[in-house]
Amino acid sequence: MTTVLSIGTTHPWNIAGVGLDLRIGAELGVRVLTVVCAVSAQDAHGLHALHPVPRAVIEAELASIPWDRVDAVRIGAAGSAEAVYALAEAVRVPGIPVVVDPVFAATRGGEFADEAAIRAIHDRLLPMPTAILTPNLAEAGVLLGGLRIERANLEDAAAQLQARGARGVLLKGGHLAGAPVDVLASAAGVEVFEGERIAGEMRGTGCTLAMALACALAGGETLVDAVIFARGFVREKIAQANP
Repeated sequence: MTTVLSIGTTHPWNIAGVGLDLRIGAELGVRVLTVVCAVSAQDAHGLHALHPVPRAVIEAELASIPWDRVDAVRIGAAGSAEAVYALAEAVRVPGIPVVVDPVFAATRGGEFADEAAIRAIHDRLLPMPTAILTPNLAEAGVLLGGLRIERANLEDAAAQLQARGARGVLLKGGHLAGAPVDVLASAAGVEVFEGERIAGEMRGTGCTLAMALACALAGGETLVDAVIFARGFVREKIAQANP
């Protein structure tokens, strides 16, 4: 069975983080292993508490993973710089794609990453040649030093991030006005993915996209085909949530 390692934070409702990854894996027929970097208290009003797991415990979790059976990794909210340092060393396994969703803040309020954690993501995960980053506009802007990203510079921003070493950057433009557009930057160039906006909203879209992408890559799909699958999967979920 195809296996994805999910690394991230818990969510009491399992509508984001490692709990959601387990649900998506079950739906797609993918075995999911987990490494928990932080425990969160969240609800519809935002993030109320975050307890980072000590680095030594995270390293012990990572050491227990059967890496020869892992086909892809999905990294979400790490919770601390120390967590990022620990996992950045462990996931550098040749041939294993690593989908990195750089979660800095909860949609409804609350911070998952302080300045040290953001710097660690920038310095340790962004340059990894096996990494595929999936930032939203705000996250990409932070990683680019406070750049304001709009439709006009969306492609350039994605290319700038990918040039820092990652295998690919899927910059999500769902928060742009008008029709949503995502941009994939890789060594092959820049590719734009467009589609009509689906009415309504759904919690956990970023986590859903990243995990679906990891599952597709784990199954042997090319990066472009994996992006197409992941975007379609998320759009289907949004449509089901807003009939």
